[in-house]
Amino acid sequence: MHSKKQAPGKCYVGIDVGSASVRAALVDEFGTVMAHADQPIQIWEPHPDHYEQSSADIWAACCLVTKKVISGVDASRIRGVGFDATCSLVVVDKQFQPLAVNCEGQNYRNVIMWMDHRAVSQVERINATQHRVLSYVGGVMSVEMQPPKLLWLKENLKESCWEKAGYFFDLPDFLSWKATGVTARSLCTVVCKWTYTSDGGWDDSFWKMVGLEDLVKDKYEKIGNHVLSPGEPVGKGLTPEAAKDLGLPEGIAVAASLIDAHAGGLGVIGADVKGHNLPCENQPITSRVAMICGTSSCHMGVSETPIFVPGVWGPYFSAMVPGLWLNEGGQSATGKLIDHVVRGHVAFPELQSKAAASAHSIYTYLNSHLDLIKKSLPVGFLTVDLHVWPDFHGNRSPLTDLTLKGMVVGLTLSRGLDELALIYLATIQAIALGTRHILEAMEAAGHRINTLFLCGGLSKNPLFVQMHADITGKPVVLSKEVESVLVGAAILGACASGDFTSIQEAMAKMGKIGRVVQPNHEHKRFYDKKYEVFLKLVEHQREYRSIMNSC
Repeated sequence: MHSKKQAPGKCYVGIDVGSASVRAALVDEFGTVMAHADQPIQIWEPHPDHYEQSSADIWAACCLVTKKVISGVDASRIRGVGFDATCSLVVVDKQFQPLAVNCEGQNYRNVIMWMDHRAVSQVERINATQHRVLSYVGGVMSVEMQPPKLLWLKENLKESCWEKAGYFFDLPDFLSWKATGVTARSLCTVVCKWTYTSDGGWDDSFWKMVGLEDLVKDKYEKIGNHVLSPGEPVGKGLTPEAAKDLGLPEGIAVAASLIDAHAGGLGVIGADVKGHNLPCENQPITSRVAMICGTSSCHMGVSETPIFVPGVWGPYFSAMVPGLWLNEGGQSATGKLIDHVVRGHVAFPELQSKAAASAHSIYTYLNSHLDLIKKSLPVGFLTVDLHVWPDFHGNRSPLTDLTLKGMVVGLTLSRGLDELALIYLATIQAIALGTRHILEAMEAAGHRINTLFLCGGLSKNPLFVQMHADITGKPVVLSKEVESVLVGAAILGACASGDFTSIQEAMAKMGKIGRVVQPNHEHKRFYDKKYEVFLKLVEHQREYRSIMNSC
């Protein structure tokens, strides 16, 4: 656990459930993280593209990290609790006991993770309906959303799961239920991942058309018929049981939750930028995009009126910032891709050994190694003959094609640390080029974006940040608090407590700028050429697949 000297005053607990760990932070009313802790959680991969977790394991981790961050703190200072989590699907029976989402019948594995791609056939059939609700997800629903997963459960585990299920929760909503005993859902989750609309609610015709009419019959009790805005207080706060589990006093305010990426957006996008000479200064918040980059990456842009961007999710009204429409681009594998490329290379043991000997992380060591081999060139220019297409787990935005595969062009027979460093660099550049692809799609549809706000684990990597600035040509703002997602979760708790009158007020007071990274405009021509090659790669992939499909 990490902690700072605590001054008296109000504070809030933010709890973030990521893909591989649960984190908590104690955050004061000015957005300073006073203490934070993390705990790993288990992931099962019983079959290719099947990823499962346990809601009991996740809740136990939430309790453990919360007790750590509040240790030694006067409980009367803690005013509210906010949760965020991945948009994974939690299944429980009518008594709220876990139900297996697997053929093995392991009930404790009752969570289908966000990155699970088992429902490919189901999402293809859903998209074939061309139902009007699909216009709010970029025209094509992702396999990572909940309707295809629900349909998979009905078609593959009808007796053991579907017919016994009492409730289907998005993971953020499961956590708020666990804390309060109230089954209300967050507007963020149901709008972004379940096809709920903020003006019309559920569309009966969609669920009937895709074969999930069962959910309509009970007036949507299983998936939510009571919806709250993010940050709104849920029920009467912590129940006695949850308070005991978490080590907090009973009745503390609990906020309607957010998806983790949206919490990250909340933690950074509203920060006061005065005095930093940024193009978004004195401009509306709509000129900014928050990029939350961890295992995957999400690109969150807001607008005053709905903007429909082909291949980009949304527009979702009030799903992140109340009163504004949200568009959400994304890349399904970023941090996971970098790890995959680096750890799978034959020179990884050498890297691991040398990094350990120098007391640095493997990525700090790789960044230093690139500086050694660049000679007189800028680091980024080392990949003039090495190019990566990063969709090793399909393309979420803006091509919405989960069948796309990763590509590497320019390999040699070399097997050393230099080559590992170069493929690492080319992979980071490919992720940044993918971000440029998403931003261009958003701008073509009507967004006016001039500044990126980065948070999440990858934002700690200076090479990742600089490549995003150079390749997009936009300044990158980093939060003063590295744990911006946890600050976003704490902002929810602060709003639920009544200490702030609005999410916007809390964002402005609790979001703080740390460092600004400017693009190197002298490198623009090189990265424009890299981007041309980047777009050619997917053209060639589709061309050769077309040739092979004609066999």
